Amino acid sequence: MEQSTFEKIYEVVKQIPYGQVATYGQVAAIAGNKRWARVVGYALHVNPDPENIPCYRVVNKEGRVSDAFAFGGRNRQVELLMAEGVKFVDGYVDMEHYQWERPVY
Repeated sequence: MEQSTFEKIYEVVKQIPYGQVATYGQVAAIAGNKRWARVVGYALHVNPDPENIPCYRVVNKEGRVSDAFAFGGRNRQVELLMAEGVKFVDGYVDMEHYQWERPVY
């Protein structure tokens, strides 16, 4: 059986290492379609398993966290990332140091 788009997205998000982040577009490209960035947002908002699918590790391309983080709001996403050692500069994730460098195939 073929994986649904959301399942593909969740599989990618599960791979983001502790202490790193990925962008919506990056997750979309790895999941199979670089145009799915908005779909990634929808999928993460309805994450069926937040304990095992670390959606808080996904930020926008500037390193901004979601104002609509579904599991406790914007501050909760910041708290979770900081607990993993991710540093923020002027309210944004320092993408130069914390962006996941997984190649897109």
